[in-house]
Amino acid sequence: MVAQMDSEIRQLVQSLHSTEGMTSLVIAGAGAPAMGWILGVAGASRTVLDIQVPYASSAMIDYLGSEPGQYVSAQAALELAQAAYHRAVRLREGRIPVVGLSCSATIATDRPKRGDHRCHVSTYDATGWTTSTLTLTKGLRTRDGEDDVVSRLILNSLAESFGLHERVDPDLSSEERIVLRGHRYSEPIEALSAGHIGHLLVRSDGTQSADARFGGVILSGSFNPLHEGHTRLVNVASRIRNKPAIYEISISNVDKPDLERSEIRRRLQQFQGKADIAITRVPVFYEKARLFPGSTFVIGYDTMTRLVDSRYYGDSRHLMMAALSELRDLRCDFLVAGRVEDGSFKTLEDLPIPPDYAEMFKQIPESAFREDISSTQIRSESLS
Repeated sequence: MVAQMDSEIRQLVQSLHSTEGMTSLVIAGAGAPAMGWILGVAGASRTVLDIQVPYASSAMIDYLGSEPGQYVSAQAALELAQAAYHRAVRLREGRIPVVGLSCSATIATDRPKRGDHRCHVSTYDATGWTTSTLTLTKGLRTRDGEDDVVSRLILNSLAESFGLHERVDPDLSSEERIVLRGHRYSEPIEALSAGHIGHLLVRSDGTQSADARFGGVILSGSFNPLHEGHTRLVNVASRIRNKPAIYEISISNVDKPDLERSEIRRRLQQFQGKADIAITRVPVFYEKARLFPGSTFVIGYDTMTRLVDSRYYGDSRHLMMAALSELRDLRCDFLVAGRVEDGSFKTLEDLPIPPDYAEMFKQIPESAFREDISSTQIRSESLS
């Protein structure tokens, strides 16, 4: 049988299972032998998070969330690999690196095909992406033979993404060539700025993790500068929720240009040796909630006023309610710190919170935290 596992294939799969890293695979059109090889060698649970086979077009649309421009194409393979990566991020435990791998292929079947027999295999991880495209010589092999070649390409692509040097012979003819396309980012901040990853968690010791899962307490802000009030607020919120806390800064702002990488690094230096911070590209809370479902966001009274004011949603109460609904669906809630305004200390009781969403918000007692000076005032004083 053409697709049986020979010693070369078995050795590569064993190496994959012995390497740190896990993958979610989505295989469409060809590549069934690769699934059998990977699962057929002991240790697959160390490598495979899950495997999806969206065979019908409706299944492909469901997996991607939209219809691809062309079902068998390099672009479709890249979109599938990206979706597989995000699935892997959701499924993994701890900090283990993950790869999304896809195959989009059309090979010999029980009826003649006008177009080429071809495959596109893509991998997508935190550092970049790669797509391998191969056009098979029609009539040279049976369907099983073409499936075998595609499966070998899948194994080699996974080995490349895991940093292995081993490969299996793809058994190509002299006319067949694998065409490679892709991009690698020089540093995680570049990948974030390009939108390749959703967020970057920078720990106090300087280590960085792309798209790391977190569901604790989050204080968002510009932190220009980070000051004692921020620190006290994070500590109070962490004690109230009895959960770990991090800071979060978005490099994108609704009203301002994106932060330059040099400015991001400058602000990050404030946290070194002190606290963990997440960097994102999302300025609004329902988008932050998509990155950090199940989290508690710590906000001040002034931010809270905007959260429940339809003027900040294009004067649309419908959009405001939709944002609050999504936050609730993502199991996120808020701790709100009061502030002095017009000579009095303002709290949640002074705001028109829609009744259906009142349980999402909890006031931080004034006795636990009160800060009457802002980052803007601190910057002004430092310049004077």
